[in-house]
Amino acid sequence: MTKAPKKPGRTGKALEAAAKPAEIVGQTLGALDPLATAIKRVALDGADKIGRQFAAGAATAGAAASAAVSAVTPKAAAAAPGKPGLQISPLAVPFPAIPPIAGVELASGRAGFYKSERDDVLLMRFAEGTSCAGVFTRHGVGSAPVDWCKKQLEAGGGEDVRALVVNAGCANSFTSKPGADAARRVASAVAKRLDCRQRDVMLASTGVIGVILDDAKIIHRLPEIETKLDADGWAGAAQAIMTTDTFPKGAYAVAEIDGVKVKIAGIAKGSGMIAPDMATMLSFIVTDASLSPGALQTLVSLYTRSTFNVVTVDGDRSTNDTCLLFATGQAGAAKISRAGDRRLGDFREKLEGVMLSLAQQLVRDGEGATKFVKITVNGAESAASARKIARTIAESPLVKTAFAGEDANWGRIVMAVGRADEPVNRERMGVRFGSLVAAQDGAVSPTYSEAKMSAYMKKRELEVSVEVGVGRASATVWTCDLTKRYVEINGDYRS
Repeated sequence: MTKAPKKPGRTGKALEAAAKPAEIVGQTLGALDPLATAIKRVALDGADKIGRQFAAGAATAGAAASAAVSAVTPKAAAAAPGKPGLQISPLAVPFPAIPPIAGVELASGRAGFYKSERDDVLLMRFAEGTSCAGVFTRHGVGSAPVDWCKKQLEAGGGEDVRALVVNAGCANSFTSKPGADAARRVASAVAKRLDCRQRDVMLASTGVIGVILDDAKIIHRLPEIETKLDADGWAGAAQAIMTTDTFPKGAYAVAEIDGVKVKIAGIAKGSGMIAPDMATMLSFIVTDASLSPGALQTLVSLYTRSTFNVVTVDGDRSTNDTCLLFATGQAGAAKISRAGDRRLGDFREKLEGVMLSLAQQLVRDGEGATKFVKITVNGAESAASARKIARTIAESPLVKTAFAGEDANWGRIVMAVGRADEPVNRERMGVRFGSLVAAQDGAVSPTYSEAKMSAYMKKRELEVSVEVGVGRASATVWTCDLTKRYVEINGDYRS
């Protein structure tokens, strides 16, 4: 990595302070609060602004990530392309048009991890010199593919990563040495076929926990899958990694670096067990920009915090959460080694937009979800406190079932606020549903109207804001409702 200038600006210092190895995910969210404040200038308006843009449907060709989260309601429930028996979420959005990204080819195939006829293995091949960085679950159990990626990124420094292999249907988690050996054999087989080192191959898995990966199924299909490698395979790639997802998730944007147009594209999977802490959540993002692994690590770590870490479906964290960011360097722009480089201003904004789009799509596809809910907490003592309160509200079964029943039961929200065990001023607390005031100054609003509240709750997309009255910090979390369908899906998950 090139030497930083002797006198970097405050923005550059703040971003470089965030540059950590893959183990950055072990830091507490609270410890990152000063950083979040320092980078407000370069993140432009931050996640909340982007969220507002998405909700308003302000999509343009240069910010196609916004288009990916425009509200779309299917006219009739259709069968999902993933697990048989599931219907496409009523909150689903269409998969965006993603053009080829120079330096990456994609292909999928069926290894047979599912009984149904569907692709369940994804192979991505990258050009020589591709940089890579990632963030991973902080779950205490973890998984063999997560361990593999962290080890190889540390060993190779994220330089010259050549391939990614993802399988759905088996998490290869809690499988001890046999699971680790299976992961290594997959990486070895891919490395031989693509003429690279084992450490140049990244791995990811999703599916049932506690089952050792049958690596022979993947290895047997590799020759066939390799022949399908194509630069235009994004939609098929997104479908191959689905488990209980009901629609494939993708996002795309174009940014400018020093006068050169660069592309950013990403896919993700996740529907249940979603409460990322870096949900089951996998995301893979590729750009043809030229960035050093250190710069990539700073950016993916930073924006994971304002995107994947502020969505939740059910409050359960996965053993396999993985978000990998690749830079092929094929766009022709100059290589940039510092995440705080002023030339990355537009790129930083568009990258965060792509990541937020993917994160919000996870919520839109929450198992059994019928409501997409934005929860904002204002007036908190600190950003960390606001996040904790917002997340407590978002993950409360009582609050989520009230959303499902279209009941504006603001008392349950007040309950969740107090249960967060964070500083609040009861006499100044207030609750709003959209523009409707349910409670203010610690009591029911004199303008409260049950009829208006009930009408508002019938909307597919809801916004709840809470004032806790002790400070000036705020935070936003996106979630969904909790329906009977969630119980049904998870009651027969393995069947």
